[in-house]
Amino acid sequence: MLDVLKNHKTPTPDGSKGKGAVSIENVSITFGSGAEAHQAVQTTSLEIKPGEFVCILGPSGCGKSTLLNAVAGYVRPSTGKVSVDGTEVEKPGPDRGMVFQQYSLLPWKTVYENVAFGPRMAGQSWTEAGSVANTFLGMVGLKKFGNRYPAELSGGMQQRVGIARALANYPSVLLMDEPFGALDAQTRLMMQESLLEIWRKFGTTVIFVTHDVDEAVFLADRVLIMSAAPGHIIEDLPITLPRPRSSDMAALPEYVQARQHCLDVIRAESRRAFAEQNI
Repeated sequence: MLDVLKNHKTPTPDGSKGKGAVSIENVSITFGSGAEAHQAVQTTSLEIKPGEFVCILGPSGCGKSTLLNAVAGYVRPSTGKVSVDGTEVEKPGPDRGMVFQQYSLLPWKTVYENVAFGPRMAGQSWTEAGSVANTFLGMVGLKKFGNRYPAELSGGMQQRVGIARALANYPSVLLMDEPFGALDAQTRLMMQESLLEIWRKFGTTVIFVTHDVDEAVFLADRVLIMSAAPGHIIEDLPITLPRPRSSDMAALPEYVQARQHCLDVIRAESRRAFAEQNI
């Protein structure tokens, strides 16, 4: 796959043009009302620069995915606002690509058709959309599988198709909700390394939700740690590991220190939440 990336030429992405700035201003998100109201995200503010790779980490149920869905436009904030490149997010749009934990490919369409679907919906001809599909299937190393159906692919391959499909509209922001959570350890590591290569090549802003501390430290420029529900950012940790990164960096002191710090913060927050629930 890395050879494909090195030899592949792709149009200049929005991320390299200074696009992909995300602003979250005093956002809170509450579901339901009255006695049934549940606050998933407490007043949260955050700025993400174009081209940054940011991981959101936190205890289970802390609102990580809810906050990501607000950036995607699937959830409207109860208070505050989310903006991308200065424009308030009111609904999903092609400037934001989404990759889910479940592969969510259209099972009746081929791999090629799945990736071409977004460009086609944007009004491109089959020739134009097909060219885009081939470009991104080449980037994820699956061009020769274009005529296969999703059910014929492994989980890791399906997720690579999902990434190609999300990138096919040339989004300025790529949103990823625990995309490798269902994969085995070896496939997960391979996908992490491949994602970093694609991100380096494409230049888009990435917001990546995970519950895996090692994954967050390995991938991110910054790790944002959320409190237990109602979630809000309690730590914004810069990751100083050099790039490009490889799995052998897990032995570096910077990696070990960052990993331990994240574990300590999450453990303390989980214990606090557990104690409050048992008062």
